Amino acid sequence: MSKAYWVSCYREITDSTKYANYIKLAVPAIAAGGGIFLARDVAAFAYEDGQQDRTIIIEFPDLESARATHDGEAYGAALDALGDGAIRDIRLVEGV
Repeated sequence: MSKAYWVSCYREITDSTKYANYIKLAVPAIAAGGGIFLARDVAAFAYEDGQQDRTIIIEFPDLESARATHDGEAYGAALDALGDGAIRDIRLVEGV
């Protein structure tokens, strides 16, 4: 099985308190699902139609682990805490 990558791109953090509460819940939920943080910062460079957003890349053992973590109860609690505190998108990508 190929590894999988969870890529989050934050366009805007609209409520820093909600974001902080999300982080407190999300990091342990992701780690419990087998996720390892590879990158967590604002993009150093953005090309073509890219934006210099805060970008997070998390490696998982496989796509099913990444998906189960995202759809799981523990991460769901983190999402509830975040609510409308950020504008972002998340992508799950299978490795080659």
